[in-house]
Amino acid sequence: MSGIEQANGHKPLSLAHLVDPNIGRVTRPDPADYRFELADVLRSVVQLRSQAPEDAFSSSYLGTEREGNAILVGEDNLFLTIGYLVAEAEHIVLGSEQAGATRAQVLAYDYETGFGLLRGGSALGARPIALGDTAGFKEKDWLVAAARGGLENAIKAQVVSKREFAGYWEYLLDEAIFTAPPHPHWSGAALIDGDGRLVGLGSLFVQDAAPGGGPSAGNMFVPIDLYKETVDDLLRYGRRPGPSRPWLGIYSVEALGRVLITSISERGPCAGSDVEAGDVVLAVNDAKIESMAQMYRRVWGIGPAGSTVTLRLLRDGEVHTVDVVSADRDRVMKNPRTH
Repeated sequence: MSGIEQANGHKPLSLAHLVDPNIGRVTRPDPADYRFELADVLRSVVQLRSQAPEDAFSSSYLGTEREGNAILVGEDNLFLTIGYLVAEAEHIVLGSEQAGATRAQVLAYDYETGFGLLRGGSALGARPIALGDTAGFKEKDWLVAAARGGLENAIKAQVVSKREFAGYWEYLLDEAIFTAPPHPHWSGAALIDGDGRLVGLGSLFVQDAAPGGGPSAGNMFVPIDLYKETVDDLLRYGRRPGPSRPWLGIYSVEALGRVLITSISERGPCAGSDVEAGDVVLAVNDAKIESMAQMYRRVWGIGPAGSTVTLRLLRDGEVHTVDVVSADRDRVMKNPRTH
C-alpha cells in the first residue's frame, strides 16, 4: 500500500485513478431496488474540507489540507466523520450542492475507534440517517457505499469480509468491515444497508480486503456499532472517560510471524530511546509477539498511559531490551474542543 495509505485525508478526489482504473464502470445502486427513498438517505452525506496548522502533529503525515465526507447522524446538526480528516483542524467547512456550506466545530475525536464528531452550523438540507447494526448483514451481502454528491458518488459494494484489523499506527478493531470494489472517495463515506441505515464509516483503501487478508482491493469501514456504544461519552466529555491507553509512537508492519518497526514518531515516547526503525519486536514484557494485534493488546493490557513497557528487540542479530515510558497520544495533539 505504499503511497496509497499515506494519501488518506489528502484530497481523495485526485486519487481515483490510483484506486481502480475501472472505477467509472462500477455498478450504481438503482433507486427502484430499495424500499426507502435512496436520494433522501444519500443527502445525509456531505463534503468536508478541513485545515490544520503547519505545526500540528498530524500535519507531517496527513498534510494541512484534508478532504472527505461527513454524515448527518443526529439532531442539532451532529455529523460523524473519520477522525483523521479533522485531527487538530482549526478550520472545517461542510457543504452540499443543494444547500451551500456551513462551518463546523470538532466535538470529539476517539483514537480507539477513529470516529470524529462535529457540530455543523446547519443540517445542509438533509435529515439524519438512521443507524443500523453490523449483525444485520453478512459476508457476500451487497450494500451501498456513498460519498457526498448523491447517486453519482454512490456504488454497490459487496461485503468481502468482517474481521480483525490492525493498523500500523497503534490502532486495532476487533471486527472491521471490508468491501469491494473500492470507493474512490472513501474517507468518511457512508456504508448503507438495505433498509437505508448507516452501518459503517469509511476509513481506508486496502489491498487485502479478502478473508484472511488475501490480495483484494477494497475499503475498510469502521462498524457503526462502535459509534452507538461511545456516542454518549464522546458528546459529554469530548473523548472516552477514564485512563488513556499507553502509546509508544511507533509505526510497524507484520510478516511471517514477525512485527517490524518501520519508523518512530519524533514526538512519541520511543523517540530518543534505544528503539530504532528496523527493529523486530520479539516480546512485550516477556510475552512473545507474533502480530501487531497481539503487540497492541499486550501493551494496552499493561496499564494506563504512563506505564513502562519493556520491549525485547532483534537488531542486526543481537537482542536488545528497552524500557519505554508510554504516553497519552492525546497530549501531543492540538485538540480544539467545546469541552
